[in-house]
Amino acid sequence: MTNEELVRQSLEKLGGRSNVISATNCMTRLRIEVKDDSKINEDAIKKIEGVLGLVHDRPGYVEIVVGPGKCRKCADICRQMGIPAAGSTDTQNDWQANKAAVKAGQKQSKVKSMLKTFGDIFVPLLPGVIAAGLCSGLATLLTQVMPNYAESSFWSVVYNMLALINASFLSYLTAWAGYRAAEKFGATPILGGMLGMITGLGNIDAISKILGLYDEVQPLDSILRAGRGGVLAAVIGVWCLSYVERFIRKHMPESLDIMFTPLLTLIICLIPYIFVIMPITGYISTALCWIVQQVCMSSNLFVRIIAGYISTALFLPMVAMGMHHGLVALYSVQLETLGYVTLYPALAMAGAGQVGAAVAIYLKAKKVGNTRMKEVITGALPAGVLGVGEPLIYGVTLPMGRPFITAGLGAGFGGAFVMAMQVAATTWGPSGLLAIFVMTAGPAGATTSVLCYVVGLLISYVMGFLVTNALVKPEEVADA
Repeated sequence: MTNEELVRQSLEKLGGRSNVISATNCMTRLRIEVKDDSKINEDAIKKIEGVLGLVHDRPGYVEIVVGPGKCRKCADICRQMGIPAAGSTDTQNDWQANKAAVKAGQKQSKVKSMLKTFGDIFVPLLPGVIAAGLCSGLATLLTQVMPNYAESSFWSVVYNMLALINASFLSYLTAWAGYRAAEKFGATPILGGMLGMITGLGNIDAISKILGLYDEVQPLDSILRAGRGGVLAAVIGVWCLSYVERFIRKHMPESLDIMFTPLLTLIICLIPYIFVIMPITGYISTALCWIVQQVCMSSNLFVRIIAGYISTALFLPMVAMGMHHGLVALYSVQLETLGYVTLYPALAMAGAGQVGAAVAIYLKAKKVGNTRMKEVITGALPAGVLGVGEPLIYGVTLPMGRPFITAGLGAGFGGAFVMAMQVAATTWGPSGLLAIFVMTAGPAGATTSVLCYVVGLLISYVMGFLVTNALVKPEEVADA
């Protein structure tokens, strides 16, 4: 089946083109917003050739798992068919659809909705996050492999180009977050980006010094300073900005709207943003980083081992319930505050546990003659090894049930090792083999951190295989 046929059949089973509001993609999924959930035929969608799974965990939104690369092509096909991307002006102007989506969304858990919101804001930033993190990791490795790189014109240029790519994202992370938050909350995106960028500008320090809020001895401990609150401040600030902008636009004469609405919006929002939101979220960010550091980088080896095992073993159930989106905000805070991420390397082991479990199921499927399961695993396993675990999760382990649990139990051993060795990453997003060159921020040095990550992968592969092989019976595979 071609990608065009897959999209057309999917739209048909979603209630037709008229029931679809918008379509976009993430790493492996085609994300579709619909008007009426009752028109969705979930079972029929799952049976479409090329569909690896379906996630329908909140009203009005469907995520069709089709795999890496393919999801972007399917999203492009939707665009060619006239289906707008999420957050476009076409979608914003469809007030009836937006009203239906908001009312449907009110039925879900508020906590889950909040975590999902953070995910929706940061997931589109993932390509930049990954590119910047890889460049940072490669630059770090270059400095260790070639300590005298600066003496060579060629390697010096290479290092500086890698550093430029990393800085282009990390230096303006609050601006990107503000822009995306504005799209999500219905504000003017450029105003959200401007508010986010203001967070890191030096004039904040000048204001802080004038008011006596700046700590000259320990600038990072200042009540107010440039960058204080980071992405959390940007997201919350833009959320407030969206309400202010809508209020002003509602009462502003149309002839004056384009000039005075953005001006008044920024002026009114800037005062509480600088003096209230930035300091408060600054303390929250500091507290979050401190808590995670005390666990992931604890001086107590036993604490790191237990924390690594538990967090890794529970990560896949969190993904299945959609609760993992909240971790994105934590990763962003750590990356912005510390320059590296500590929890992610251990959680990346969860996908490796899936690989080991899938190999065990494949061998059992071969033994009992389950050809369909063998074909599914054969197609999904390469992606799993490269760090894209959703085809294995939604195509193999989760539908079977028990292997989903055994994969996590096996992966926990790898997570325990990785956290025990204090591996840290320069970004989040990639896992499996593709994440090797971003695991360079550990305190023991880039080379040691990378090697420990690879050892953690091997442990997760082996233990995922052994635990699944021991606890999953052949008859379960035969009936899958």
